[in-house]
Amino acid sequence: MSLQAPIISIITVTYNAAKVLESTIQSIIKQTFTHYEYIIIDGGSTDGTVDIIRKYANHISYWVSEPDKGLYDAMNKGMQAARGEYIWFMNAGDEIYDQHTLAHLFASAQQDADIYYGDALFFTQAGEVTGLRSEVTPHKLPNTLTWKSLQHGMVVCHQSFIARKTIAPLYDLSHPYCADVDWEIKCLKQAKEVVHTGLILSRYLTGGFSKKNLYKSLLDRFAVLKSHYGILTTIQSHVWITLRGALFVLKRKGGY
Repeated sequence: MSLQAPIISIITVTYNAAKVLESTIQSIIKQTFTHYEYIIIDGGSTDGTVDIIRKYANHISYWVSEPDKGLYDAMNKGMQAARGEYIWFMNAGDEIYDQHTLAHLFASAQQDADIYYGDALFFTQAGEVTGLRSEVTPHKLPNTLTWKSLQHGMVVCHQSFIARKTIAPLYDLSHPYCADVDWEIKCLKQAKEVVHTGLILSRYLTGGFSKKNLYKSLLDRFAVLKSHYGILTTIQSHVWITLRGALFVLKRKGGY
């Protein structure tokens, strides 16, 4: 990599993910836009993950494999190591949408935003594409995204959310399941310009950390939203989220 500071720091957090890490790495190193750095933070894997990292070491700006305090602690380590103007998390199993994604992003006329966001394409570990997040979940991607947009849940996928480093805080480790929701809200509170790219930015591997801890994630999400929007608004939002989800399921079952 050039000694000049990169435009964007792409960070992958991983732990015992040898089965899915290589596709993530390849989606990054194949980018036609090359003014980036790539950081991998591994939690001390024992399944061959480190061997894969070493295989691609020439393409990686910085990597470490050591025990950590969990997902968000590892993400904080990545942010602290980053030198780029922007931060983008692309964790093990997830992929940048295609090889031209970064080139399209930074070819935009709006090149100095604080936050860029877009859609995510969902796929399973078997490689089956299930559809765009904005279509296969109740979360509709807003044309205008503000911190208040997230009172109705995480309306933008974390892997399709790119933030300027100077406005991005470290993840709050007191929220072990939904620190990413809290982080996005805090970034949006600080942002002066937020750009909807109109692009599919990522391919998201379903069935991840929060999905496996659904009940605890819901409780943690409630705590995060309450801290930003207050108890009354959060209760009202969760009633709305529940009704929205039920209506979405009914519509899908009905085929309309």
